[in-house]
Amino acid sequence: MNRLTLISLQILVAVVTLVFWHIASTTTLIGNPKTISFFFAEPLAVGKRMVQWFMEGSIWYHLGITLTEAALAFIIGSLGGVIIGFWFARKPLLAAVFDPYVKAANALPRVVLAPIFALWLGLGIWSKVALGVTLVFFIVFFNVYQGVKEVSPAVLSNARMLGMNERQLLRHVYMPSALSWMFSSLHTSVGFAVVGAVVGEYLGSAAGLGYLIHEAESVFDVTGVFAGMFVLMGFVILVDWLVTLVENRLLVWRPRTSVISSR
Repeated sequence: MNRLTLISLQILVAVVTLVFWHIASTTTLIGNPKTISFFFAEPLAVGKRMVQWFMEGSIWYHLGITLTEAALAFIIGSLGGVIIGFWFARKPLLAAVFDPYVKAANALPRVVLAPIFALWLGLGIWSKVALGVTLVFFIVFFNVYQGVKEVSPAVLSNARMLGMNERQLLRHVYMPSALSWMFSSLHTSVGFAVVGAVVGEYLGSAAGLGYLIHEAESVFDVTGVFAGMFVLMGFVILVDWLVTLVENRLLVWRPRTSVISSR
């Protein structure tokens, strides 16, 4: 399948979904349109609200706050996950000692941590960043840890026979092995970083997309809720695309999948 066909199919899915949504919320073919539009809004109304936000410029401030929080959470959580994941993978005794504590910390519900971070760090951006870090860190940590552990023993033996020291092994063996795992986790982490920021804003803030969604929900403005969610999804897709560009640049040696051809 070539890229043009794939993009066409992706657009077709979106178009079919929007058409079904429009028919359901404006006609009686599926049910009572008033009831459906009350719970799911109307796609045209959602689109108009989004255009209105961007034309007025009111969305940019809130979007900037959310993206700042998500970017900080993504960077801090990813760096921490990569560094500690490498460290634990290279120190089996250390990993064994801290294994139950890491699993226990990962098992904590993040929503429970949100009010604790708000108490510790206040209602500013850092409580949202901290919540996002807890979501991102463990995803990256476990993937990097597993990626380093999956290095082939034969490759390691051959590298050591060639006289590589630990620094060279890290650069030429461990890093390439972990990169695929790491970028796989980063794609997931992008969404979770935004989720952490939005959930923190939803529970207590004066700005951000989570705040906008919460304010709309509090007055039963379903159109505002869906508009906020679509803006959020759009920027998550944009950031994920940027991560894909970096991944393709660093993993240029990786063979292409057979599903998509370059033709």
